[in-house]
Amino acid sequence: MIQIGQINTLEILRETDHGMYLVDEDDNQVLLPNRYVPESFKIWDKLDVFVYLDNEERPVATTDMPYIKLGEFALLRCSEVTEHGAFLDWGLVKQLFCPFKEQAFKMKPKGWYLVYCYLDEKTGRLAASSKTNSFLDNKELTVKQFEEVDLIVSHPSDIGMNVIVNKKHMGLIYNDNIFTDLSVGDKLKGIVKKIRPGNKLDISLGQIGYRNIEPNADRIMQELQDNSGYLNLTDKSDPEAIKDILQMSKKNFKKAVGTLYKQRQIEIKDDGIYLLS
Repeated sequence: MIQIGQINTLEILRETDHGMYLVDEDDNQVLLPNRYVPESFKIWDKLDVFVYLDNEERPVATTDMPYIKLGEFALLRCSEVTEHGAFLDWGLVKQLFCPFKEQAFKMKPKGWYLVYCYLDEKTGRLAASSKTNSFLDNKELTVKQFEEVDLIVSHPSDIGMNVIVNKKHMGLIYNDNIFTDLSVGDKLKGIVKKIRPGNKLDISLGQIGYRNIEPNADRIMQELQDNSGYLNLTDKSDPEAIKDILQMSKKNFKKAVGTLYKQRQIEIKDDGIYLLS
């Protein structure tokens, strides 16, 4: 079955004046317009194409790959707003429509918005929604404590940054665990730090506890090597200075320094840390 909103691997069936028809294993056909037809091809060659509805609501294939597919989240730019809703640039000729009712905040031209791509059941069209929480569910978690997860930065709050976890769940990174600049739409790795009542997920950008010592120690060693074996930080340094230089908390810094000292890889003096040769 040819899937709307997804990448389909289809075979070339026949050529026409308007392009060529592609077919799947069940003999379902879709048109690939002339503008996307490859310069050289053979009948029954396979092509990877994205399928969506054209301006006349007919299924059509394209070899252009969109910035977002059905069931995905992405940061998209608003191209224009009409009386019907907003239109977003998703890398294809026909733009992705976001109805007013699916806008968490009123969209404006040239603005960037994190959206989810869904299939409108009434029209069969792909559409976007910036009400991303509506497509997330923490009732039945598919993650465990200390598990590494994929994150998409969703939106800030007074106590931290909300994130989308594995494209399924809602999570939160508290402000005291953020040691680098985060922007809406950023994709990164994280760790499930804690699962609180109600299946609320606390997320860490670093490893937890003893798991954090080795990568932090490696980070300090790299910084020492990049700065001729000297680092102007000690256990008396301001936490913000440690955060700016190493992107870690003072607590994790002291743990990592202790590990390196015990391994006799560094020397600690009043003016900073020195790399031992």
